[in-house]
Amino acid sequence: MNKWKMSAAAGLGSLLMVATSACGGSEAAKSDEASGAKGSFEEIAAAVEPDADAVELLPADIKEAGVITMAADLHYPPTSFLAQDNKTPIGYNVDIATLLGKKLGLDVEVKNVTWDNVIPGIASGRYDFTATNMTPTPERLEVLDMITYWAAGSSLIVQKGNPLELSLADESICGKKIAVMTGSSQQQDYLPLISEDCEAAGQEPVEGVVLGNVEGALTQMVAKRVDGVFSDTSQLAWAAKQQPQAFELLSPQYQKEEGDDIVALGLQKDSPLTPALHAAMQSLMDSPAYQATLDRWGLGAGAITKSESLG
Repeated sequence: MNKWKMSAAAGLGSLLMVATSACGGSEAAKSDEASGAKGSFEEIAAAVEPDADAVELLPADIKEAGVITMAADLHYPPTSFLAQDNKTPIGYNVDIATLLGKKLGLDVEVKNVTWDNVIPGIASGRYDFTATNMTPTPERLEVLDMITYWAAGSSLIVQKGNPLELSLADESICGKKIAVMTGSSQQQDYLPLISEDCEAAGQEPVEGVVLGNVEGALTQMVAKRVDGVFSDTSQLAWAAKQQPQAFELLSPQYQKEEGDDIVALGLQKDSPLTPALHAAMQSLMDSPAYQATLDRWGLGAGAITKSESLG
């Protein structure tokens, strides 16, 4: 049997404090107060100024238009979702996109796009970029430029009390119905590897149930149609915090063979915006605003110091 590679979730305790954020104005302050997000995003954003070197790299047409579009599926709290008004995009990725816009002297329009339409929309030029915790796989790099910006993780969430005694650390997950999101790394890469280990141990492979988003997957688990949900740690930690009477986030989290969980922005292949956005990302990382934004979502352990441009 292949070795089951696992690691305890760094900063998992802080992840359980994940909540929601909001955009500008008094409504943002109300949302912050209601959500329990740490600190004020308005204060963080107010300290971010345009980076002259990054602005210099902007294509002339984008500089003249003064706006770029960011595509995201707004059903993934706490990184990309809708506020209580069901209209305002909020979340860590929304905040990061907003700060990148400030570094470039541009406004950012967030478009609500279903996950499986994000890459086609970016590749066709309909949207300028995406910030959706996307892993830079070889397949994605064939059609996208990608810019690394933080380290996420993958975990398993189950019903409170873990009645089936499941774990990602052993064969207890073998043969169980586990929900994964369509097009996610958990569906395409990690669950097949886990199933290989199950079969090598003489166990049944995991029965993957592919669903559209985490909210729907959790609903299926409450209805006992699936035994657990395997997705990004940040999303599942938020759910466990919001409904501790219903859900339990298991530790340790999954560690893929490469040993990291770096995720990246995605742009159209050979996009003229890529150099400017990469420079803006590194400039943001070099400022206090980057760590502060991660920290206010309980994701501080995912900070990285250097952004790479891939593609």
